[in-house]
Amino acid sequence: MKKLLLIYTSVFSAPAFGQTVACGWFHSLTICDDSTVRAWGRNNYGQLGNGNLTNSNVPIQLSSLTGVTAIAGGDIHSLALKNDGTVWAWGYNLYGQLGNGNNTDSNVPVQVNSLTGITSINGGGLHSLALKSDSTVWAWGYNFYGQMGSGNNTDSNVPVQVSSLTGITAIAGGWYHSLALKNDGTVWTWGWNTFGELGNGTNSNSNIPVQVTGLTGIIVIAGGGEHSLALKNDGTVWAWGRNFYGNLGNGNNTDSNVPVQISSLTGITNIAGGFSHSLAVKNDSTAWAWGKNNNGQLGNGTTTDSNVPLQAISLIGTTAIAGGYSHSLALKNDGTAWAWGNNLVGQLGNGTNNNSNVPVQIIGLCSVLAVNEITEEATVTVYPNPSNGSLTLTLSKGEGIVEVYNMMGELVFSCKLHTTHYELDLRSKSKGIYFIKVIADDKVYSQKVVIE
Repeated sequence: MKKLLLIYTSVFSAPAFGQTVACGWFHSLTICDDSTVRAWGRNNYGQLGNGNLTNSNVPIQLSSLTGVTAIAGGDIHSLALKNDGTVWAWGYNLYGQLGNGNNTDSNVPVQVNSLTGITSINGGGLHSLALKSDSTVWAWGYNFYGQMGSGNNTDSNVPVQVSSLTGITAIAGGWYHSLALKNDGTVWTWGWNTFGELGNGTNSNSNIPVQVTGLTGIIVIAGGGEHSLALKNDGTVWAWGRNFYGNLGNGNNTDSNVPVQISSLTGITNIAGGFSHSLAVKNDSTAWAWGKNNNGQLGNGTTTDSNVPLQAISLIGTTAIAGGYSHSLALKNDGTAWAWGNNLVGQLGNGTNNNSNVPVQIIGLCSVLAVNEITEEATVTVYPNPSNGSLTLTLSKGEGIVEVYNMMGELVFSCKLHTTHYELDLRSKSKGIYFIKVIADDKVYSQKVVIE
């Protein structure tokens, strides 16, 4: 039986699929089940958002922020998306990465100027990204390498639209580069390209989006510090860019300016990039990591780098992951959060400042909202997936409601179910990612499906 995503919210929309655990360089963030935010770690520029500049090795609440559906971390700033489609930011702001029209740091959340209808956010090193409900991408902050994608290299402290990008379903930020996923399964990148992190076969920077070479059928993207990652609809992972520490996971340490497949990884459901390491979750809910490991950020009990994926020790039930500069986070299906790696400023959140090369539980944390991540065996199946749009849906009790949403959160199909098997015909829909929601037995189940 396929594992289905259990949505603990009554509203099923694009923001509901937002990131619920996030890392900055040396700080960490989560969303609680009451839609508030907790943060911990380094706070020298106010990136914890709690009104002071004091580091914390345990989670602290941002009292002024509610209704949050997604979070993201930049190097030393933080972002949050609210359920009204507005974006808020806090922390370091020298280059305008808070997007509020000035360049003054803030230790409390401030609203990003003129952004509404936002469905997704992501943080780069010193820049920020947002995806609107009209599938356009917006960026602000540091732009020396063209990582804002605006056709110039001028910093901006207010959002500007990324050039010529439409039909976008997901965004990701690297250190000085950015990524976007289109609804046709292709990936587009812009910004710094010294190590080939744009994946277009060159090492030339670009201040406008360029297409990643040879990638189709992509459903998830992630940015590392100087490398990039993509998950295909067949469960394989591909990477490109810097590989000095084995960041690409393909068994060698040679940089690549085109995508290469990561060794021995199949059945992957989620990916994340740290600065010089990478992470993945398998369909058996185990977590895997590869790349730099000097602080134990791979979580395998050693501090030895690896250019092939290794399983993180004792992590089962993993549903979400995030990578920082030299630490990692994981969310489990029981609502607990775990961390490993560098802990110099308390970014592991376990009440100490001691590094750990195995996962340790974050203490004093609320039950983490796993809107898009918690999986459990359900009485609903959808197959085949991917498909041409002709799907079979089975419901064990034969009673319920089915709804289909596109990546913009728009309802494109709905009906009542009165049989245990239902033939769902979405062949008239555009290729891309859709979310099938089934309401049955006072629970809401959801399956991400790909139409090719």
